[in-house]
Amino acid sequence: MPTPTVVLVHGAFTDSAIWFGVIAELHSHGIPVVAPPNPLRGLASDAAHIASVAARIDGPVVLVGHAYGGAVITVAGTTDNVAGLVYVAALVPEEGESLGELQGRFPATELESSLRRWTDSAPGGGAAVAVVLAEEAFPAVFAADVSAPVARVLACCQRPLAAAALTERATAAAWRTRPSWALVAGADRVIGPDAERFGAERAGAGLVEIDGASHAVALSRPTAVARLVRDAVHAVTRPPRR
Repeated sequence: MPTPTVVLVHGAFTDSAIWFGVIAELHSHGIPVVAPPNPLRGLASDAAHIASVAARIDGPVVLVGHAYGGAVITVAGTTDNVAGLVYVAALVPEEGESLGELQGRFPATELESSLRRWTDSAPGGGAAVAVVLAEEAFPAVFAADVSAPVARVLACCQRPLAAAALTERATAAAWRTRPSWALVAGADRVIGPDAERFGAERAGAGLVEIDGASHAVALSRPTAVARLVRDAVHAVTRPPRR
């Protein structure tokens, strides 16, 4: 099998910039990478977009999802050429489960009290509720182990998430048919380590935990994240034992 292309899918309240350090690490090991924008407009539509990105790639793909991006790759990962899934401080839903239901199994984090809501335009016309993190809360809640100047920049550059994405049910669970790996951020104040660990263990994912890592672990600990992605790439390209 040729070396898979890694497709990095960011989550809510950020963009592909969260992957800069991870991309640099993967490139240094000769691994091809694509980091498309995640529209953040709804689980089904976002997953369809990422599935279309994967389907256009010639050869196998390893999907990597951060946070809400984990739910997106869970649905998009049923695309034929997806060979593996990597979850980074991510939500890992079951088929038929919403993210609100999944998070509701665990004590609330600081996310809910830090959200700001407003009415935004919906695809195809009409209106929809969108959410962002309050700028003053963003550094501590999202990026506590990132330098203060960088965290402030991230806070003012964040992208909103359609609130409906939190209640939409996953239409597939690709981890049932694809090998998966997961990284738990030990000091995550957005999703919570227990929720990340539960989803990863339910999926049978190869699990790594980083004590003290914030929700922005892809930015603050890029070497560790890239190492897990490389492990996944190597595992799915390893020839089968005879």
